[in-house]
Amino acid sequence: MNSVTVRTLLVRGMLAGLAAGLLAFGLAYLVGEPGLNAGIAYEDAHAHAGHDHEHEVELVGRAVQSTAGLATAVLVFGTAVGGIAALAFCFALGRIGRIGPRATAALVAGGAFVTVYLVPFLKYPGNPPGANEGDTIGQRTTLYLLMTALTVLVGLAAVILGRRLAGRFGNWNAGLAAGAAFVAVMAVAAVFLPAVNETPEDFPAGVLWQFRLASIGIQALLWSSFGVIFGFLAERVLAPRAARPGRSAASEAPTTV
Repeated sequence: MNSVTVRTLLVRGMLAGLAAGLLAFGLAYLVGEPGLNAGIAYEDAHAHAGHDHEHEVELVGRAVQSTAGLATAVLVFGTAVGGIAALAFCFALGRIGRIGPRATAALVAGGAFVTVYLVPFLKYPGNPPGANEGDTIGQRTTLYLLMTALTVLVGLAAVILGRRLAGRFGNWNAGLAAGAAFVAVMAVAAVFLPAVNETPEDFPAGVLWQFRLASIGIQALLWSSFGVIFGFLAERVLAPRAARPGRSAASEAPTTV
């Protein structure tokens, strides 16, 4: 794959990530903001109950945060991960079996969703405001990034293992063996990595459950829509359309007098 094609796919990936981010923003605004507002209300109520009168001046109000701020964050994130996923697509195309651009884009998007988000989320799930202590945000961020990096590395190792086993056991059996190895290694890592249990006992369980489900849904929509959109765009680049059916060989032949 030449550099021009890679650059074209990179641009298409960023555009697909932007479109996927737009869809994810709509879902985040509809189902994510209610849980976030409920967490903020819980936090404010406990601050008033504890006679904490130190109020920080908000430079940006909640109305802007929940609209323009949320849209900017999601769109920038979608564009960035779209470009990275497009580069991963360029590397994976033709190396994970005899499948076309759309199937490769779907596998890359699905693998990114599992390794970058879902598996780390199962160990360190996201929480709304008020469900964690503010002093431990640095520790929680470090643990989450460590889990994410470990999941990506183990996922790449599982892909390499599957490729090496495919010649001996076949693609299906090799895929099952590599997937089982990935699950086993990540299960051991999840057991030994420290847990974070800071949610207050009186925090509304419904709010916590709603927020986490919304988080999973937003990421699932982002990656699935990216896989579909980018697969279509990548196929247009790598498999150009044939000549128009209305143009025959006779019409393309030079006219002579």
